[in-house]
Amino acid sequence: MNLEDEFAQYRGELVAHCYRMLGSLHDAEDAVQETYLRAWRGFGEFEGRASVKTWLYRIATRVCLNALQHSSRRVVPSALGAPGADPDRLAPHALETPWLEPFPDLMLAADPARIVGTRQSLRLALVAAMQHLPPKQRAVLILRDVLAWPAADVAGLLETTTAAVNSSLQRARAEMARLAPEEEQFSEPAEPVRRALLDDYAAAFERADFAALEGLLTRDTRWEMPPIPTWFLGRDAVLGLLKAKMSRGVGKRIMVETLANGGRAFAWYNRGGDGAFHAHSIHVPTVTAAGVSAVMDFHRADLFAAFGLPLHRPARDHDTA
Repeated sequence: MNLEDEFAQYRGELVAHCYRMLGSLHDAEDAVQETYLRAWRGFGEFEGRASVKTWLYRIATRVCLNALQHSSRRVVPSALGAPGADPDRLAPHALETPWLEPFPDLMLAADPARIVGTRQSLRLALVAAMQHLPPKQRAVLILRDVLAWPAADVAGLLETTTAAVNSSLQRARAEMARLAPEEEQFSEPAEPVRRALLDDYAAAFERADFAALEGLLTRDTRWEMPPIPTWFLGRDAVLGLLKAKMSRGVGKRIMVETLANGGRAFAWYNRGGDGAFHAHSIHVPTVTAAGVSAVMDFHRADLFAAFGLPLHRPARDHDTA
């Protein structure tokens, strides 16, 4: 295998690593691009004391830490204030806010084993919580708990002591335990149950079947819509939002399955006046044994390309009436 091919085989997992650090797919891709530039320039000094993979991770981590010196942490609406109460009074899009972004699993080169192996560490709730950690503490947590690096190797990368790394890891774990959303503590349903639940959810959502959705959402479900700062908490509040904003009837919208952050997600398309379906949002639900406990609905049509999805879909491909 030549050097270019060897570098290329790690691209997906390096993007995932930088995404955990930065909370943004676009920033992660930029960081990996910078990583490869530095690797090409410095390969003559690479002495082979570690694997190429480990060497690339070291460079990528340093690139991310440098980027975090000049940027704000990525946030979700629920981190900024209390939930909303009136679906007719949504705050305007806050485009200047550094919002958390979803991660398309196709970046992992469609390797099922790799997706399963990284699923937990890519969950939106976990990545959102990581954003609250100081950059070096975040790096320690990811390198030790996600990548399973020895403490001595992390200390060498961060130019500190093993004792300092262990202390930082303890503080990071304690903070993550405090920040972790409640649903992270619940057991997930088995995969067949999860799939059936999400199939029912997508079908009910397409039909705007609010009675069915009421049975699928948990009592304390949470609904967030970045870049809209307003968010809603509780089944009744979420159903109130959906009833106010979604038109009834078959054929008004479609939910196209995709994969995000290690699990099933949906691309939401609305039918336009021209009869075609147009990109609305990337819809990432969180499922627990009790039902759909949270939805992060990214109102970002520009994200569709990263998921390999078109902005428009012809009506003839989806008409079922």
